[in-house]
Amino acid sequence: MEQKKEGSLAGFLVPSVIGIILFMIPIQYDDKWTIVVKIVADLISNAIGDFLPLLCLIIVTVSAVLGVIFLGRPNFIATYPIVANTFSTTAIWVAIRIVGAIFLWLTYLGIDAGDEDEGIIHMITSPDNGGFVLNDLLTVLVVIFFLAGLLLPLLLDFGLLEFIGALLTKIMRPLFTIPGRAAVDCITSWIGDGTLGVMLTANQYEGGYYSKREAAIISTTFSAVSITFSIVVLAQVGLMEYFGAYYLLICAIGIVCALILPRIPPLSLKKDEFLVEGKAMGETLPEGYTSSFQYGLALAKQRVAEFRGVEQFLESSFKNAAGMWFGVLPVVMCIGTLALVLANHTTIFETLGMPFMPLLNLLDVPQAAEVSKTMIVGFTDMFTPSIIAAKTITVPMSKFIVAVISVTQLIYLSEVGGLILGSKIPVNLPELFILFLERTIISILIAAPAARIIFGG
Repeated sequence: MEQKKEGSLAGFLVPSVIGIILFMIPIQYDDKWTIVVKIVADLISNAIGDFLPLLCLIIVTVSAVLGVIFLGRPNFIATYPIVANTFSTTAIWVAIRIVGAIFLWLTYLGIDAGDEDEGIIHMITSPDNGGFVLNDLLTVLVVIFFLAGLLLPLLLDFGLLEFIGALLTKIMRPLFTIPGRAAVDCITSWIGDGTLGVMLTANQYEGGYYSKREAAIISTTFSAVSITFSIVVLAQVGLMEYFGAYYLLICAIGIVCALILPRIPPLSLKKDEFLVEGKAMGETLPEGYTSSFQYGLALAKQRVAEFRGVEQFLESSFKNAAGMWFGVLPVVMCIGTLALVLANHTTIFETLGMPFMPLLNLLDVPQAAEVSKTMIVGFTDMFTPSIIAAKTITVPMSKFIVAVISVTQLIYLSEVGGLILGSKIPVNLPELFILFLERTIISILIAAPAARIIFGG
């Protein structure tokens, strides 16, 4: 019996430690600080770089075609749950996938790319717009997403979330005004994916375990951008050597936002009402446990005992990778290209960013005008600010600030925000935008001075 306990402990510790090393520990490689997953991704990209644009074309095309097919809810949809979860979505997101596929085909084939006029197809396919998104962004994302999908189960499926969640139980209520069990939702988002956190929160809210106020706070404050996406954003602006400071700063801003936002409108106005009464659990440790550490270790061992082996690992890996490949790449191609077209050929982002200019100038942010253009666009998609920054900003410190803020703004409609609006979580579009602005202001106030310290300015 004792040997079984030791085996369960090893089953928790070994995969979890490997996952932490792969995703969370900065190391020095080729005279730069980075993380192991990014090193492996770069090696793969260097080996098969010429094939990557075609791979992106295939993925985005399949996403669009199957998205249309699955709108009709065919009978075989229940037979393959992973396929159904990957391709079943709403009509508006299918439309975005189709537009993304059209943009990618035009760009890949180079249609009108050499035309010097300002025709719409030329603007879409030019190297500064669609060409940049395809060749400089999607080819990076497709490899990172594959590795993340393959390796994230090390962090998600061997008890690490349950262990940390139990340790954080006693601090969640006094600090963030939410139940201790919400720590699992939060950590799932930070380590895994923000959409997973939203789905967990929606499930708990509909089951009666979270009140309206708690569900609104958790989904909009703790469904954070994952490590994977954070890596891609920082790589996009060419500053991976700062990943350690970058991610620590993201975590710090996330904690400050979590302390402030639940205590001010619109979140503070939400009621502690439940969809299902009598389901909410107490905050005390279950009988038989004397500490949060002991309880967390028991939960972790239980998760290991429930693990089905290689079959579950591969199933989880494929589900993660498929969701990111077929769900995210088309959205990035569509929204990223449109955003660059608007940024390069109109003044819309300059106009929308003007209210942030006084604050950016007060904090002495270099290239404040260019930085301001990236502020509001983050409400549509998280990648777009870094895409614009990579093309228009030359000062590394300013690129770093944009990379931080684009992640800590959190509520972007292409993923987390859209999922919240599509769920029963009681947050509407105007409230989401107000929360986005609140997070943006808090992020600027922290990120700008911190960046100046990091870059020695």
